[in-house]
Amino acid sequence: MKSFCARMARMALRTARRVTPSAAKMREIVREAAAKMGVDPRLALAHASVESDFDMRTVSPANAVGVMQVIPSSGEWASRMVGRQLNLLDPQDNAVAGVAIIRYLQKNADDMDQGIAGYYQGLGGVKKTGMRPDTQKYVAKVRAAMAQF
Repeated sequence: MKSFCARMARMALRTARRVTPSAAKMREIVREAAAKMGVDPRLALAHASVESDFDMRTVSPANAVGVMQVIPSSGEWASRMVGRQLNLLDPQDNAVAGVAIIRYLQKNADDMDQGIAGYYQGLGGVKKTGMRPDTQKYVAKVRAAMAQF
């Protein structure tokens, strides 16, 4: 854990030196990552919109970071899925991590709503106990946001 934290701190320093992309630029980055990775860009954009309103500086109380609001452990998982180390503080890598997770969830869920819910609640929990009320609201928000894109 110590080496992971040190690695994240080094990545944060490198990333902090860059200018944070605008919301419009982040929409472009998310759209491109989704298209390259075979994910419906509207779905990826909707997740990003609901999660952060395309603000790369967003950090949640659970330490989810960036536009796609990925927690560090999920970032490590996404890194393994894409075959390279992702820096969640880098806008491109944050988008790739979120889209990789969306791709996995949509391929392993019973339907689109369950995949969306999995991004918020965890797919295992959704399959085991169903969607919590807050998860149902999240799914509705993501579905509504898809219409914007």
